[in-house]
Amino acid sequence: MSCKMYKAFYSLFSDLFFFIFPQRKILGSDFFNKVCGHLKLLEKEYFGLEFRHHTGSYVWLELLKPVAKQIKSDDVAFHFIVKLFPPDPGQLQRRLTRYLFALQIKQDLSNGSLTCNDNSAALLVSHILQAEIGDYDEELDAHHLEIKQYVPNQEYLDHKIIRFHKKHRGHTPAESDVHLLEVARKMDMYGIRPHPAHDGEGMRINLAVTHMGVLVFQVLYKNICLRFSLIFEKTHKNKYKCS
Repeated sequence: MSCKMYKAFYSLFSDLFFFIFPQRKILGSDFFNKVCGHLKLLEKEYFGLEFRHHTGSYVWLELLKPVAKQIKSDDVAFHFIVKLFPPDPGQLQRRLTRYLFALQIKQDLSNGSLTCNDNSAALLVSHILQAEIGDYDEELDAHHLEIKQYVPNQEYLDHKIIRFHKKHRGHTPAESDVHLLEVARKMDMYGIRPHPAHDGEGMRINLAVTHMGVLVFQVLYKNICLRFSLIFEKTHKNKYKCS
């Protein structure tokens, strides 16, 4: 019996490992559960596995379909990332979940997908510093900010980051993660990952799924939020008309 190999890449950890399965018909849910089991993650409903589709775009692994039905190659890298952001991260029950969310915020901040003003960016980085190196130390802070890039154009924010970091004395890494999430959740782009699409007239738009519903970003119009309640209502009516 031949074995097929799939890679699950923890983008949150910058770590790489392999799962080898004797059958290609394994369901996406079984594969995802193995990844969560490796992490000892219980609040797994907030996370997902993302991979690059053969069309070039990134898509989520569908849990109810066999993995082999969703990929074109036996050697595919899956990215384990946060899929759904709760409006209040305080509802996250476990420290590991909050830690993974903090890592996602850190990643989104560094790659520019979590946009914010300079003060907010500096405050976020100061909480990251507190979690990573502890209380403020002039030499250690300067060295850390020199070798690590937490946010684009960080060199212009160093003085603000240090000023904020001085105020966090005594905070533990777990407390710093909570503070980081509390700041991040108030930002307009918190939990929003736009995906390119086209509307009925062929115009380019971006779609993003949030806890409220589906956000539609249009160039010439205000952003629209299609609430899940409305989507479910329209779907139900269409099904009823067709029956």
